[in-house]
Amino acid sequence: MVRDYLIIGAGPAGLQLAALLEGDGLDYLVLERGSGPGTFFTTYPRHRKLISINKVNTGNTDPEINLRMDWNSLLSDDPRLLLGHYTDRYFPQADDLVRYLADFAERTGVRVEYGTDVVRISRARGVFTARDAAGRTWRARRLVVATGVSRLNVPSVPGIELAERYDTFDTDPASFTNQRVLVIGKGNSAFETADALMEKAAVIHVAGPHSVRMAWKTHFVGHLRAVNNNFLDSYQLKSQNAVLDGAVENIERTADGRYRVVFRYARTTEGLRELRYDRIVLCAGFRFDADVFDQTCRPALVIDDRFPEQTSAFESVNVPGLYFAGTLTQQRDFKRSTNGFIHGFRYGARALHRILRSRHHDTPWPSRTLAAAPEAVADAVVARVNRSSGLWQQFGFLGDVVSVDGDTARYQEEVPLDHVADGGLGPAAHRFVVDLEYGPGHDQVDPFDVGIPRVAENDAEHAADSAYLHPVVRHYRDGALAGVHHLAENLENDWDVPAVHQQPLAAFVKSCLG
Repeated sequence: MVRDYLIIGAGPAGLQLAALLEGDGLDYLVLERGSGPGTFFTTYPRHRKLISINKVNTGNTDPEINLRMDWNSLLSDDPRLLLGHYTDRYFPQADDLVRYLADFAERTGVRVEYGTDVVRISRARGVFTARDAAGRTWRARRLVVATGVSRLNVPSVPGIELAERYDTFDTDPASFTNQRVLVIGKGNSAFETADALMEKAAVIHVAGPHSVRMAWKTHFVGHLRAVNNNFLDSYQLKSQNAVLDGAVENIERTADGRYRVVFRYARTTEGLRELRYDRIVLCAGFRFDADVFDQTCRPALVIDDRFPEQTSAFESVNVPGLYFAGTLTQQRDFKRSTNGFIHGFRYGARALHRILRSRHHDTPWPSRTLAAAPEAVADAVVARVNRSSGLWQQFGFLGDVVSVDGDTARYQEEVPLDHVADGGLGPAAHRFVVDLEYGPGHDQVDPFDVGIPRVAENDAEHAADSAYLHPVVRHYRDGALAGVHHLAENLENDWDVPAVHQQPLAAFVKSCLG
């Protein structure tokens, strides 16, 4: 039997895409190594607190707007399938997410083969074959990999095998009592670990070649989050802890059972430095595991071979029919937007679903028609930017598209911007593309520095200089960029002041249409 789709992985992304395919009645099957959905979250994060927010009390009754503050729920028409019904903790426990995903799988009726450890994937004559550890095989015309970054990222450092690994080390802080500890890595897993050990360890050093980047400054939620940054306070207030900028060059075990680490500082004239530790924990992130693919369909890799390289349609650049969903799709917006996280890739999975329907099932991207009058276009855009959770969560990556031909306009929602640029929606005489963006250089300034000049709220005249998140509308004439309009930023993210938002936008649309 050759199916239309095989999905590898029943994590959040695999479940999201499967639920959408199930709703269409399409031919698919999900293969999952674990005994239930969300296996990754039964182990990670190791200290069990998620950094994805779950804000239940928003003061709003609109479920679409509330998804802006819900970073864990998948997209569904079932109002019961929201993580807020499982916990009201702002930062939920990972076990709550696992329970939620199990219910999502059951209530949506997705078809999953659990206990299926895929060990080899091949492709012949346009058909993929997946073989599991028990020797069973499944075949499909198209394969969607939603396994996430499942392999620990291990730097090429002599002696790195002596370090304890984030995926297996003993997380009980008591085992680190009065010890000198080196944590290798500067992401959230490293600081989560350091923070957990502070009450017991004597000395903790967190080390990596790049400077710490704060999420509140860069607006990339994968950078260090405030929930994990207590360690920085202990460092700056001289409490025996430190953050080291530089590279570990060698690790050796000494005769007394401790470790000698050769370290090269990044920002000083000092050469190599020898440091001594009782324990070393490797927390350098994760990478994509491409070893299951044989040479007939091995995808090209990028970003230090940590991610599969993809087109704007989430398809492998070198293997036709091989698609990706979930955190793997962050290759398309690496450290710029939110495809690496549930609150981002749930919309990416929906976009992939629409791309697959358009390419393989003669179903165009969903659209609605409206009058081509400038006021009608402006009103439709303003209504969407004030309510949409997809544009909000996938800033700078997804956009709404208004195509105008003659007296009719067609409105299409949440299209990947690169997919539009690559002609994925076909030609149009006039096309307006709207997304939400931060201003250029927003990640280079301290957002808490009151001395930095800023654009006033609702300042339409200087809207193009806005640094905070705000709508941007671009006009394309026959595929070529012809004009850009910024809507003024607003403290409450309400872009609905007629004289400030609708009227200037309507005037822009009118001028573009001549």
